[in-house]
Amino acid sequence: MSDEEDIVLSELNDDELVEQMFDDLYDGLKEEIEEGVNILLERGWTPYDILTKALVGGMTIVGHDFRDGILFVPEVLLAANAMKGGMTILKPLLAETGAPRVGKMVIGTVKGDIHDIGKNLVSMMMEGAGFEVVDIGINNPVENYLETLEAEKPDILGMSALLTTTMPYMKVVIDTLVEQGLREEYIVLVGGAPLNEEFGKAIGADAYCRDAAVAVETAKDFVSRKHNQLAG
Repeated sequence: MSDEEDIVLSELNDDELVEQMFDDLYDGLKEEIEEGVNILLERGWTPYDILTKALVGGMTIVGHDFRDGILFVPEVLLAANAMKGGMTILKPLLAETGAPRVGKMVIGTVKGDIHDIGKNLVSMMMEGAGFEVVDIGINNPVENYLETLEAEKPDILGMSALLTTTMPYMKVVIDTLVEQGLREEYIVLVGGAPLNEEFGKAIGADAYCRDAAVAVETAKDFVSRKHNQLAG
């Protein structure tokens, strides 16, 4: 038997199927992930368990290997796209069951900047970690951020910039939140190639995230702290 033999997903037991889905996510195989999700649903798995155990579990491995330089952006985008296929099936079911969400994030590239690969990667990885993500796209003036924050009431605001000339606009958004007395309501994460930790501190963000994997870890950390404070 060679490894090239076609694996029939429906013949695997639950544990083997989840392991296989980890591999398929890693390889960016969208159709196989959709099939795996449907098989688990047929077997009576809850949408939330499929999300956390199969999809988030698989994307966690992708995230770690991306962080460690084993996987690169194109592969991660493929994995995230496969994840999205599974999420498309699960999303309406999760909404029906009122499944707990890890948290909610509004993300967008700042005014004057039309770069979105990094932002899209963060969006996908955040969804992969079980967050609800509202992506407002590129070239966002402060009004767009404020309107969306008001409408969506997220835990996190994410801003990205790839140009040194548009970086300072992040401070405009944060200063406006401060002026309106809203700054404390959101965890503000910033990212993009020209940024660094000092810049993040200087503009008053909660954290600078070097890449999408770090963004997910940072977001989880802040949200759990926020929940603990509320509970305490």
